[in-house]
Amino acid sequence: MKVVYDKETDTLTIIFRDERIRESDEIQPGVVADFGYDGGIVRIEILRASAVVEKTTEMQFAVAA
Repeated sequence: MKVVYDKETDTLTIIFRDERIRESDEIQPGVVADFGYDGGIVRIEILRASAVVEKTTEMQFAVAA
């Protein structure tokens, strides 16, 4: 999994797997889900991220045991 914030476009992208995108759907205003050819989610894009994400340059990551 990879998280990329593009300051120029103010877009936060969460990439779950490296696969070609078959289709995209705006699942909520400003939130785009990209789906692969198998129908599974490949990535999520958050538009105007600085209005939604408190600190776009910081990330916390936790794994449940």
